Order: sequence, then structure tokens, then C-alpha cells
Amino acid sequence: MTDVAWEHLVDNFAAAAAFSTLGIVLFIIGFWIFKKVMPGDLWKELLEDQNTALAVLMGGVSIALAIIIAAAVA
Repeated sequence: MTDVAWEHLVDNFAAAAAFSTLGIVLFIIGFWIFKKVMPGDLWKELLEDQNTALAVLMGGVSIALAIIIAAAVA
């Protein structure tokens, strides 16, 4: 590979790492906001009470947040 190709490879890798980190941070913040907005203790409901409906809701919110962040970052 030429020097120019290596420079592009390094630049693209750095950009991918930066956008991945940004996406993960935004996802964590969005999930934390969702947790604060919901009434009650989500982890107690999930782990102790085994609330399946809440698990499905949290899964849907996680997927929705991931899709929105992926579209915004890309």
C-alpha cells in the first residue's frame, strides 16, 4: 500500500472510532433519560418481578434510540 492509502486508512479508522464512541455515549444518555422519565424502578421490575411487557418496551426503546443515533451520526 502507498503512503496515501495508509493515511486514508488511519483517518477513516479514527473517524469510525470517534463516531462509534459518540453514538455509544448518546445511546447511554438517551437510555438514562428514558429511565428517569419512567415511573418506578425499572431494574426491580425487570429482575425481581420479571415484567415481560417492560422488557419488550425497553428493547423497543433501545432499538429506536440506536436507529435514530445511527442516522444522525452517519
